[in-house]
Amino acid sequence: MNIIILGGTGFVGTSLVSRWTRAGHDLVLPTRNPSLARHLAVLPTVRLVRADVHDPATLARLFKDCDVVVNLVGILNERGDSGRGFLQAHTELTRKTVAAAAAAGVARYLHMSALGADEHGPSHYLRSKGLAERIVQSAPPTLDWTIFRPSVIFGTRDSLTNRFAALLRLSRGFMPLARAQARFAPVWVEDVASAFDLALAGSDATSRKTFELCGPEVMTLGELVTVIGECSGTPASVLPLPDVIGRAQAFVMDFLPGKPFSRDNFRSLTVDNVCRDDGFKALGIRPAALRGTMRAWRST
Repeated sequence: MNIIILGGTGFVGTSLVSRWTRAGHDLVLPTRNPSLARHLAVLPTVRLVRADVHDPATLARLFKDCDVVVNLVGILNERGDSGRGFLQAHTELTRKTVAAAAAAGVARYLHMSALGADEHGPSHYLRSKGLAERIVQSAPPTLDWTIFRPSVIFGTRDSLTNRFAALLRLSRGFMPLARAQARFAPVWVEDVASAFDLALAGSDATSRKTFELCGPEVMTLGELVTVIGECSGTPASVLPLPDVIGRAQAFVMDFLPGKPFSRDNFRSLTVDNVCRDDGFKALGIRPAALRGTMRAWRST
């Protein structure tokens, strides 16, 4: 197939590109800076294209003669706290992408959303993701779509376990933690990639459906940090913060370089990140657990 992957140079995209290259698909990865994705440029059947995917004319040109469009674009923080950055990255880009795909006669559209996405949710992140889902679900009948809503995704190159592991080393294991009681079901990146893989060609099982993707272990954020500490060799001593202090922590970190934690992150954490429906079971995938998987890659 001829596949366009928006956000294909990122964490999940790298896993998809690796397996779809092995399957012989022709992949086009639009990116503002191809030099940052040299590790993918060496793969056969992969073409990096310098492009602004927010430009409708560029999307129309890219989608010509394309079989499948995959939208993996997502941000965890924006400049400021107005919500405009989230709307641009998640909602408006999805609107442009769906319109361009439908106009170009693209057959399949695979969309990465997030567990808890809700246009009436407590954070800009969740609201913008929820609005994007509604746009996909309203696509013309000629565009066959599938939406995936994963919990937090882990893997060797993730920003989740690696960031906490680095923070634990820096703090000698001491971790004051906002919303330590928030619940997650961490999901392995390769299991998420398998879900996209199964939906690639389209079928009655995946056509115009939404799948929630969760790992087999439900744990609080505090427990998650503890597991990361165990697997990375820095035992964690977690100090749960009251919400009033957690909000203050988020406010201060909102202004730090790289925004390690933000007010919007705090608001997202007020909603548990666990599945109501077992999307992996519906797809016939048995997801891997965080503990065993992380220990395996940390030991290599």
